Amino acid sequence: MKGKKIILGVTGSIAAYKSALLVREFVRRGAAVKVIMTPFAAKFIAPLTLATLSKNPVHIHYLENEKTGVWTNHVELGKWADLILIAPATANTLAKMAQGHCDNLLLATWLSATCPVWVAPAMDLDMFAHPTTQENITKLRNLQVHVLDSPAGELASGLSGEGRMEEPENISSEVEQFFENSVVLSNKKWLITAGPTYEHIDPVRYIGNHSSGKMGIALTQASLDHGAEVTLIAGPGVPVLKHDRLHRVDVTSAREMYDAVLQQWEGTDVGVFAAAVSDYRPKHRASEKIKKTNAELNLELEKTDDILAELGSRKGKNQKLIGFALETENELENARKKLKAKNLDLILLNSLRDKGAGFGVDTNKVTFVLPQNKVVKTQLDTKPNLAKKIVGYIAENL
Repeated sequence: MKGKKIILGVTGSIAAYKSALLVREFVRRGAAVKVIMTPFAAKFIAPLTLATLSKNPVHIHYLENEKTGVWTNHVELGKWADLILIAPATANTLAKMAQGHCDNLLLATWLSATCPVWVAPAMDLDMFAHPTTQENITKLRNLQVHVLDSPAGELASGLSGEGRMEEPENISSEVEQFFENSVVLSNKKWLITAGPTYEHIDPVRYIGNHSSGKMGIALTQASLDHGAEVTLIAGPGVPVLKHDRLHRVDVTSAREMYDAVLQQWEGTDVGVFAAAVSDYRPKHRASEKIKKTNAELNLELEKTDDILAELGSRKGKNQKLIGFALETENELENARKKLKAKNLDLILLNSLRDKGAGFGVDTNKVTFVLPQNKVVKTQLDTKPNLAKKIVGYIAENL
């Protein structure tokens, strides 16, 4: 953690007293810390305490001095940090983050940030268990915000249950582990594809699929967190992710994705192909909207370019190629055939038979299929958590 720059956001919770211990731990481990408090947080812990421990002024308001017009630049703060940690994060702050609200300096800073963002929820058990809070947490995870666990225990209300802010020593250890992981893939170039492709029938209609790009984005974030330089080839509708080491190329069709991938493949160390690329496209695209004049419409289709097969034939000695396979029958047998035929180092098998896996959902479950008939199965998990396991496995074993 030595030399790392951390912004600690403190919101209005009784757990704010733990933020002093967090600052002390981070400074003790060699990090530079700047604290941003919400106005209500200052009612729970004195800014002077956090300023003294961090050895930096505490920021609360946009305007530091209304008479002189001196203000706090939230953009500079967001770009300064290697990590933003909001601890404690109240239900109110989590809701505002999930909806993109920006009514205080802390929220403005996180919206400007390009570094990883973590939150440590802190609230009473009923608030934590409320469906809206859980929906907000899920949405934040999908936005690649890392949500720390809220362990069960005694709460300020006198009740006992989930909702406690994680203990400072556990948080600081997890942050330290994160920074250790962040150099594992340094100087490695990753190429990732995400989302669907659309094959146009006419100017208003297309052939496509239900891929949301969530798994590809989660893999992108996880590889960035491990220190990689990433090029993301994104199909239509893939969420936006900001990072200094991320280069994004937007495409629509399978042919456009094929061309973009081949252009980027040279010099790539690892390619992870999570996009759901269309297998067929209309042989002839109508220049004008097709009118509904006949009872039937026949489309002549042709195969699209096989991106993985092409890369498998071009793969260099030190390049690693990872694909996904979504199957509905004979899953393992079909995945093994693709692994061999396309010269892959690993294929990640999805089955639509597994509840909670597949397109459009926030969870996933995969089977690692490797050469020599080696198979490793995972449990159903959030896509960000599963992405960390996949990237970690690739980094350690391939």
